[in-house]
Amino acid sequence: MYDISVFTDLLNTLDLTLSDTQIQQFMTYYEILIERNKVMNLTAITEYEEVIHKHFIDSLSITKVYESKENIKVIDMGTGAGFPGIPLKIAFPNWNITLLDSLNKRVNFLNDVINQLKLTNITAIHGRAEDYGKDSHYRENYDLCVSRAVAKLSTLSEYCLPYVKVNGYFIPYKAGNIDSEVKESKKAIHILGGTLEKVEQFQLPNTDMERSLIVIKKTNHTPNQYPRSSGKPSREPIC
Repeated sequence: MYDISVFTDLLNTLDLTLSDTQIQQFMTYYEILIERNKVMNLTAITEYEEVIHKHFIDSLSITKVYESKENIKVIDMGTGAGFPGIPLKIAFPNWNITLLDSLNKRVNFLNDVINQLKLTNITAIHGRAEDYGKDSHYRENYDLCVSRAVAKLSTLSEYCLPYVKVNGYFIPYKAGNIDSEVKESKKAIHILGGTLEKVEQFQLPNTDMERSLIVIKKTNHTPNQYPRSSGKPSREPIC
């Protein structure tokens, strides 16, 4: 049996209150994650309290900069094992969430999680950001794009901003000191239709993990040539 208070105490630091059902969904998610991690590489973080801090609370920390709204459309770019998208779906069940990942076996894992947690209005899709970003069903169709992917911000902006509606937001989760990375990405953000609003820097509670949330508002349509073809955003970032 897990010590639920570890989780609920940390939720209080974010002014979040979840129902018993939602708490149980997080615990079940943890169990599925650890079990499947034995046969596939999903996360290097497996100890219960570490997962709570560095995956669950980290994912939910977006509440520091983004006020929860009803029925918004959200896409999680390069979601991996489902972070931050699945924790956000559990905490905000009215959000309509798309999880995008380039590895099919991870998408199969995500679909198993979705089914076992009985989540609705959430879809896991397999593919590359560059391809779906040109598809009219996805392009400029989301109120919010989130990502914990490790790409440089200029590259990540090219992957993500094409999905965001004008007046929507792209909020990437970044680790460590990212001042120079933010400075280097300003031209790309502008070209892609974004405006940098703020950078929220903080330390995850009871950890040594530095976190930055970068709040980028979509203020203009992304030019049609972006995102460029497969691999170019990472090989030749806009600068």
